[in-house]
Amino acid sequence: MDRDRDIDGRPRNARPRDGLGRPLPYGRQGEPRQPEGVVRTPDETITQAQELLDRGRPFHAHEVFEDAWKSARDRGETDVELWKSLAQLAVGCTHRLRDRPVGADRLLARAVIGLTPYAGTTPHGIDIDALLRWARTPDDGPMPPLRPRTQNSSPPPR
Repeated sequence: MDRDRDIDGRPRNARPRDGLGRPLPYGRQGEPRQPEGVVRTPDETITQAQELLDRGRPFHAHEVFEDAWKSARDRGETDVELWKSLAQLAVGCTHRLRDRPVGADRLLARAVIGLTPYAGTTPHGIDIDALLRWARTPDDGPMPPLRPRTQNSSPPPR
């Protein structure tokens, strides 16, 4: 059976996806996907991921975090586990929205394990403690923002 491949010959699922990243049948109109392999600054990563989370697109935010994770790994940076854990947090949100509580709980538990060493810190301005509190009890409402919102910033659209 032939597999979808990217231009470099690596396996890559080319099926269209819905807004929560679920594969759709070939030929259906899907949501635009995040480009893969984009190298962003930490600030660009956080800003873009937060915009996607605010729009109810955690699967796409996961892809942004995954790019940060892979580029940090490839450059030997120290933030690899941070980005990986944030990607897991976003996938946990995705599973929640897909009404898949078991998958959500597993991914959120992995995110907690990876984020726990950062407790009490704010790498790149990220409110790790708020994310940890939420991930441990995710049914308490929507995920908090990655960075604390200022009094002048408006809440995310609903």
